[in-house]
Amino acid sequence: MLNNLVLVGRTVEDLTVVTLDSGLKTCRMVIAVQRGFKNQDGEYDVDFVPVVLWDGIAEAVANNCKKGSVVGVKGRIQVRLIEVKDIKLNILEVVGERVSFINIKRPDALESV
Repeated sequence: MLNNLVLVGRTVEDLTVVTLDSGLKTCRMVIAVQRGFKNQDGEYDVDFVPVVLWDGIAEAVANNCKKGSVVGVKGRIQVRLIEVKDIKLNILEVVGERVSFINIKRPDALESV
């Protein structure tokens, strides 16, 4: 069995690290990943992929990236079951195991006007 993927995309928002009651740190991000082919209108569609990061990776990414940074994510897919008003939903997300900074926009960098 194999559960492994690689994505390259842009972060769609600034990131924040959350410390759980257990002491673990986590960060959730969404990356916009452009498809490798054009649709029938001649445009590239974009998928918005949820990624969850843990501990050191979460802190490093949140400290070094902000909205619009291009990152590469190596990880695995996981499915979480949640229940909302007696409806069971399977939530698909990526667990980021390694993140490469390709073209980052630093949180502390000055914006050009």
